[in-house]
Amino acid sequence: MSKLLSPLTIKNSTFKNRIAISPMCMYSSENGFANDFHLVHLGSFALGGAGLIIQEATAVSPEGRISNGDLGIYNDEHIVMLKKINAFIDQQGSVAAIQLAHAGRKAGFATPWNGGKLLRENQGGWATVAPSPVAFSTSDKTPLALDKQGIEKVISDFKIAALRALQADFKVVEIHAAHGYLIHQFLSPLSNLRTDDYGGSFENRIRLLLEIIAAVKTVWPKELPLFVRISATDWVEGGWNIVESVKLSSILKNEGVDLIDCSSGGAVANAKIPVAPGYQVPFSERIKKEANIQTGAVGLITEAKQAEAILQNEQADLILIAREALRNPRFALNTAKKLGDTIEWPQQYRRAML
Repeated sequence: MSKLLSPLTIKNSTFKNRIAISPMCMYSSENGFANDFHLVHLGSFALGGAGLIIQEATAVSPEGRISNGDLGIYNDEHIVMLKKINAFIDQQGSVAAIQLAHAGRKAGFATPWNGGKLLRENQGGWATVAPSPVAFSTSDKTPLALDKQGIEKVISDFKIAALRALQADFKVVEIHAAHGYLIHQFLSPLSNLRTDDYGGSFENRIRLLLEIIAAVKTVWPKELPLFVRISATDWVEGGWNIVESVKLSSILKNEGVDLIDCSSGGAVANAKIPVAPGYQVPFSERIKKEANIQTGAVGLITEAKQAEAILQNEQADLILIAREALRNPRFALNTAKKLGDTIEWPQQYRRAML
């Protein structure tokens, strides 16, 4: 049996293989509600054999949405459809996870197929917030700097969202601290110009994330996995970097985080990112080995043998598939044949096994 298709147990959750569907925004929600599209979209990955399915960045508050088409979990009524989707995922033997997110200064945009432009207030847009009143780009509006009360609201929003996630039968929570969204904005000195307890030093810049984790842990069962996605580097001189990521990951392990989902970039618009197959895997490897914590590798991982090699070389514990999963929702089923393994197919599909 390949390592890719072998089980991975984290706390009380066992993933039937080490293939995870990475959270990918679908911009197909209205007022934060999941719908039939999300059932079919996420359900297809479960039918395709993935061990873990992480729901797209799901906003913890209305103002935390990247776009007006984002999923949300800021309303008790959101739970009903999410629970239905998760029941289907569970029936297929996969594990349902959710990525809790707040976009900060990168919030309030139209969906990509509606122009992807910043929404003005007369178009249904809203005021954005950030650690400092610094826009992501010159075409964006200047965000409001969060005061202490605003920070406390963000922490509370994540806590309540985690409780709703539990009620919706998610088995894993991932906190989104990457890609230039709110928590990453606090981590990076490129976007965090504060001079109070939440800015300046490394210890101050990570404070919001640690307080969010502490709050989430008061409602999220200790026997269920807790992940954090980070951008391991900003790819810009003077920005957040891999040394800080290793240091943060060591602290997160001590705080009860089980796995670091290792991505990169997103803090500033002018970053030069050397995109290539597996370009972020070295970050996963370094964090895994130096911080002694389980990691997930993501980023242009498209081939079965490529994914298997990452695991065999102990560069990661979990492989996260994104765009390749959109092209090939049956990635896990197809991977088994390529690696010479046997994998359980949905009984409705077994006539197609070769």
